[in-house]
This record gives sequence, C-alpha cells and structure tokens, in this order.
Amino acid sequence: MASDTFSVGDITAIIGDNAAKDAHRAGYNGLWSLTHKAEKANLFVPAVAGLNFEHIFDGQTLDPKGESKIFFEPRNAPMEFKKISATEAELHQAPTATFFLESWTTFKLVEPHYIDFTFRCKPTQHAFKRGYIGLFWASYINAPDDKSMYLRGKTSWLQHCTPAHNALSTVLHEKESFEMTFARDHRDTLYMNFSPLKFELPLFYGMFREMTAIVMFDRTEGIRLAHSPSGGGFEAMRQTSNPAWDFQFVLPKYDVNTEYGFQGRLVYRPKCSREEVLKEYESWKK
Repeated sequence: MASDTFSVGDITAIIGDNAAKDAHRAGYNGLWSLTHKAEKANLFVPAVAGLNFEHIFDGQTLDPKGESKIFFEPRNAPMEFKKISATEAELHQAPTATFFLESWTTFKLVEPHYIDFTFRCKPTQHAFKRGYIGLFWASYINAPDDKSMYLRGKTSWLQHCTPAHNALSTVLHEKESFEMTFARDHRDTLYMNFSPLKFELPLFYGMFREMTAIVMFDRTEGIRLAHSPSGGGFEAMRQTSNPAWDFQFVLPKYDVNTEYGFQGRLVYRPKCSREEVLKEYESWKK
C-alpha cells in the first residue's frame, strides 16, 4: 500500500510514499492531500505533495548533464509506507544508492487541526564529499492568491516572496554561521541562492483561500527556509503559478551510523491573526 487517508478533528490528510497512484504522480511523498472542514480544496497541488522529501545534497555530487536522478534522489529511491495507527504513518527509505542515507519520517494527526512530523536520518557511509549533509523539503501550494511565506524576524514580520525561481530563495537564521560550499559547475538551485532576510523564530506561515497554514520546528540549528514563486508549476484555469514553500535541514558535520533529525508541526486552521500564529508556536514549544 502506497498511501492511506487519515481524519482527525477538522482535518483530513492523505499520507503516502513516492509511488504513483491514480492522479498522484510518482516521485512525490509526504502529504499527498490536506483538507479542512472549512475548506474542501486540497492545500497542495493535487498531483504532487506537501512536506515532500526532495533533495539530498553535498554541494559536489552531480548528475550527468541532462539527468536528475541524483538531484532528486529521495523521489527516485524506493520508499515504504507504513500505517502505524488510525492517526499516524511512517515513511521509510533504505540507504540510497548515491548518498547511502537511511531515513524515517512519521506524521501524526492531532486534534483539532495539527500534523506533527518527525524526521530521522542515518548516514551509513562517508559519501558526502564536502563533509556536510544537505536535505530539502518542498510543499507545492495549490494556486493561492498570496504566494508569500511570512517569517518572524528579530523585530518584525517578514514577507518572503521571491521574484523568480532560484532567485533570493533561501533565508537563514540570524545566528547561522555555516557557509556551504559548492562545486564550480553545480546546477542552479534554491538551496544555493540566498535572501538578505534573516529569521529569528523557526516557523513560517502562508495563506490559502480563507485558511492559514503554519509550519514550525523544534530548533533553529540547521533549519533554513526557502521559497519559489513557481516551483509547483502553473495552474492554467486560474492563470497563475503554484508556489513552493520549502525548508532545509543542514548538518555541517556528521558521523557514520549516527542518527540526526528534528521535529515539526503543521497547523492548518481558518485564517487567524499573527498573534494567534505566535500563540500556536509558544503552545507547541512548551
């Protein structure tokens, strides 16, 4: 079984691996769909996914020209879906062919409108040529009127809406000091293009119709936030693009056969104030 449907409180989610099924395209994992009693449309582009494990990278290991199997290794490597309970599922990816990274992602629905997610990974070989591990997740949003991600800076809220794909994409934490290096011939991509913005709290929110989606993390260390105005392709009927609200987890150093990871929470609720966004974060952080 590649996926299953879970309903708790006000939300219903389809959680699945990277297999194709009906209209869902192969290569996209995580939340295939997320709806709310107050909004029946899928938050995510229906053929793809949200919280989709997208890239494993080291700044140097590249595909032959014209290919993207390494660039999209989590999409292409076998992944196993497991239903743990009526509210929880796990995605497991055995050590991959290029980076030999094993990973586990769990999603748990919590009343009334939360999805808690945990990511764990274990490098099984010294395969990362520049000594760091880079991991990347994408959420392809279903043609929202406002494509922006909103971040909390040190003194104010920040609006992050990039002018083009791979332009000013990635926002670092205000105390981030690690500088990733890249091979001279590395393909252009979101994780190597940086915004002048800096975030203070490890969260962002966006607006979809009359809903607010908030994504928050249990740490700032290693977390980077990224945006594309068109990463999810184009919606012909509405004549607009589908933005990508993305994040990264970077490990400057690692040991083989040691587990690393983080926890997060996705909140999906009717449109709320910024004060309520912060209350959600503070409540979860406790």
